Amino acid sequence: MGLILGIDPGSRITGYGVIESGRQGERYVASGSIRTRGDSFPDRLAQIFSALGTVIEKHRPDVVAVEKAFMARNADSALKLGQARGASIAAAASFSLPVHEYAARAVKQSVVGRGGADKSQVQHMICKILRLRGVPGPDAADALAIALCHAHHQRSLPASGVAGSGA
Repeated sequence: MGLILGIDPGSRITGYGVIESGRQGERYVASGSIRTRGDSFPDRLAQIFSALGTVIEKHRPDVVAVEKAFMARNADSALKLGQARGASIAAAASFSLPVHEYAARAVKQSVVGRGGADKSQVQHMICKILRLRGVPGPDAADALAIALCHAHHQRSLPASGVAGSGA
């Protein structure tokens, strides 16, 4: 399958995680958080776009997986999240990378076995699955979980004979 870049978009903090997926399973490559600065929202979106471009140039992933938008209680927050997702997807598209989207519940189900898992459970399972010595921050862990969800989804496609671009 190759290298998968998982992205957990946010207007203040965007997590990213890169894994290698192959016949032997998944292997951790890199992860981190992009922390935007300043009050100008367009500037923060540009920072997300630029920083993800740097991550893509450095790691050369074959595919990108990003968390789907969900409706938050606050409409303004949901709109900002959607715009951060847009900057993330545009960064991937600028490198002609395929983008797959996964719902948060599907990601948690894939990694923890329960769609309602909390962040600490996701972090714990990421450490176990990828055999990490340290615990990644919550945004990086979520991004790694999104990448793992894509790897698991892609691995199940040949067996099911179903084609698609995400759950």
